[in-house]
Amino acid sequence: MDGPTLALALVAATLTALAVYAVLAYNRLVALRQRLENAFSQIDVQLVRRHDLIPNLVAAVQGYLTHERELLQEVAQARADASRLLAGWPDHADAEGAGAVGLAESALTAALSRLIGVVEAYPELKAAEQTGRLMEELASTENRVAFARQHFNDSAMLYNSTRESFPTLLVAGSLGFSRAAYLEFADRSIDRPIDVALAPGGGT
Repeated sequence: MDGPTLALALVAATLTALAVYAVLAYNRLVALRQRLENAFSQIDVQLVRRHDLIPNLVAAVQGYLTHERELLQEVAQARADASRLLAGWPDHADAEGAGAVGLAESALTAALSRLIGVVEAYPELKAAEQTGRLMEELASTENRVAFARQHFNDSAMLYNSTRESFPTLLVAGSLGFSRAAYLEFADRSIDRPIDVALAPGGGT
């Protein structure tokens, strides 16, 4: 094999290898992006469930807490802000949206914690069946939010580390794979269930 032919063969082999690698990298990134999108859907489901429970809890306790109107309004406003920002978070690549959602959910957690602290000062309210059930459901939902957020961020980390590893980073951008955002909370207490001390017989 003469020099020019050998050179052409080497070029062809190199291009073939690059094409094969690009296909493998693409398939790997697609699989990781699908996993990330599923995790994104799960955190969305759990946060929406959280938002849906709050108006029911407020309605169940507001008759007892007429003197806490400002706190009830604060909870309602925090819930409305969190719902609006979650609906406006279009996808896992929107870091600004993720940051806004994180801040809003932290504010909602703080308001809810204050409300629950007030509720627990009223034994008859805490022992009411509807209130106890709602608080128990809310505590369970907080736990699900924490797990869903962790799964989402773990999926984002794996996707980003694969996307940014060499030589995948050379092709990821041109193939349309943008960096995923992480969902962080200013108040890390959202990663723990809200402490709900049910009275005996509550929530049954």
